[in-house]
Amino acid sequence: MKLRSARLGADTKHLLQGSVINRSQPLQFRLDGRVIPGFAGDTLLSAVLSAGIDTAGKRGGVNLALTTRHAPAIVPATTRDPSLALPMDRTPATDGADYVTLAHQLSRSPLARLLRRETNSLHLDLDRPDPLTRPWLGMAGTPGPDADLVVIGGGVAGMSAAVAGAKNGLRVMLIEATPQLGGHARLFGTMDGEETPDQSIIRLSNAVAASSKITVLTSAEAFALRPGMVRLHQVHLLNGACTGRVLDIPAPRSILATGAFERLPVFAGNRLPGVVGALEAFELAQNYGVWPGRTAIVATSSSPAYRLAMLAQDAGIEVKRIIDARPQPQSRFVEFAKAYGITQAAGTVVANAAPAAGEYGVAITPQLAMEGLSTVDAPIAADRLIACGGWQPDLTLWHMAGGEGRWSAATSRLEPGIAPAGIVLAGSAAGWFSRRACLDSGGDAVDCLLDKPRMPLQDQLIDPLYETPDGAAPIGDLPDDSGHPAYLDGGHGYLVRPRTLPSRWPSWLPFAPKPPSWSLDYTPQPLDIAEVAAGVQLGAIPPASAGIVAHERVAMVGIAAGDEPSSASGGAAPLLSPYLEGRYHGARLFVVAPTEQRVLNVGALIHADPDETDPLMAIGVVVRLTDGASIALVAGTEGQTASVREPGRAFTIQLVVLYEDGMNLAAALGRGASTP
Repeated sequence: MKLRSARLGADTKHLLQGSVINRSQPLQFRLDGRVIPGFAGDTLLSAVLSAGIDTAGKRGGVNLALTTRHAPAIVPATTRDPSLALPMDRTPATDGADYVTLAHQLSRSPLARLLRRETNSLHLDLDRPDPLTRPWLGMAGTPGPDADLVVIGGGVAGMSAAVAGAKNGLRVMLIEATPQLGGHARLFGTMDGEETPDQSIIRLSNAVAASSKITVLTSAEAFALRPGMVRLHQVHLLNGACTGRVLDIPAPRSILATGAFERLPVFAGNRLPGVVGALEAFELAQNYGVWPGRTAIVATSSSPAYRLAMLAQDAGIEVKRIIDARPQPQSRFVEFAKAYGITQAAGTVVANAAPAAGEYGVAITPQLAMEGLSTVDAPIAADRLIACGGWQPDLTLWHMAGGEGRWSAATSRLEPGIAPAGIVLAGSAAGWFSRRACLDSGGDAVDCLLDKPRMPLQDQLIDPLYETPDGAAPIGDLPDDSGHPAYLDGGHGYLVRPRTLPSRWPSWLPFAPKPPSWSLDYTPQPLDIAEVAAGVQLGAIPPASAGIVAHERVAMVGIAAGDEPSSASGGAAPLLSPYLEGRYHGARLFVVAPTEQRVLNVGALIHADPDETDPLMAIGVVVRLTDGASIALVAGTEGQTASVREPGRAFTIQLVVLYEDGMNLAAALGRGASTP
């Protein structure tokens, strides 16, 4: 069965043609034996998506979408060495390359591939433990260049901070996860009196390029941070081939301009192929011209999704309906969308989604969003559902470095609290909304780090009477009888909203079963910030505890003492945070190792008995991942075996040796008789 192309045409002029690809330079590469066409400028992921492959694999018998946040690592087919693993979204497509996915497939046999009907899938077995492993998270960093200031995030706030730092005489390292600078500003439009996003990006990019004090690393994802040190994984071309490297960048000052990520609305079927966030849909189309299908439905609680709907219509996509969870949204984008003739439904959410009849697409069931009402409209089908749940500041590295957080009821999101030493937030990561405030916040962050006089910043926002603020991430209440779960986030985690089965007994009867209590505080796996935010909305985390839970349970990779080059500044990050003091009676730090080849997750709970599932009966927790070794706080003894549980499965670990600051972890692991 031939794949259908998901690349928008370039015969008519529109803004979603793919600004970074060169259609005059076609190329092709192989992935798991399949030939994938693309263009110069594509990433591996954009080329795979443009070829019509929109499914990562199956979990619980249900297909899950292939997205920027949910894609497997790949390795060269000639070596299949996990230490050479690369991320699909940051690796440029090169002509003639040959890769295989670093994940277990449902079957790799040639005969099985021939018999498969689903040609739009990578056929990954997502039920296996850690199905989308990222080996670089457990690698030690090699010394990178010193810097006086590290800026993480190459959007308008990050570039502004880098330029301000250079003007103050600092050696600046600007780190951007995507292959190009610019960030997400282009989606959000322009207010009166502002320069356009392109004008801001071009002006700042030119200033960055002209400065001898600024070093730029693109396709470089910072995944660990402590005061004085950042660890990153970068994809770069070496002798014509893509390779990865883990670098430790020492710097006494850091600015996090990591932006905000898009929340996933919670409804059954919210991670089916064909469901995508507004920001990802915009960037895939604007950068690479990728847009599967020719019809779409937009479900949102934020006005910028209306702008995406209009851009899609300009590109020849039929937007069947815009569903807005806000009861009476007002916005210039709303009015423009009406002028485009797009049908709108306010005060409505997606109750559930299911695969549409036929080969592609999704069918959604709309539902009134007002509390206490469950009126459901007839299902609507389209090739694609754009699901925008609003924006959550990306505070992952902030929490990792020791920054605090708190829940804001007004904005329905986690916001930053007390800062770690030498680390400042800028842009939308700091909570700023307008582009002018994001631009100004870059220079303000530098002034803060240098103890210079600061001018107060102010968001220049349109009156709420004319621009309705973002609503909370939409939540649908209609379960899907086909078994499609409602995930709390769209990344590598698979936490789902529990389904309460109806009882045949009236709830007022004393013997009627009560719905089980549910608390995300004690899940056995780590949490993403978006999962914490969803847990607050669903009543699984008390709002007052959200910041503490995020600080404790957000998955992280630590940079321990002794990891950094001798020129590093700042003290070593503490292995234990205050919230763990006294949590497990008599607990000590151990170097631990699984008895099978795998990576432990920070925040994973440890039990003495593999059959034990009660989080309150845990005897410890994994607190640090360093140089491929895991360090855990456990109430146990050297040589003891214990159990770490993932959803649906428990596996054995060994407490190898008591941990001591600065010890050789590789040698310590060699002392464990049962280590892999």
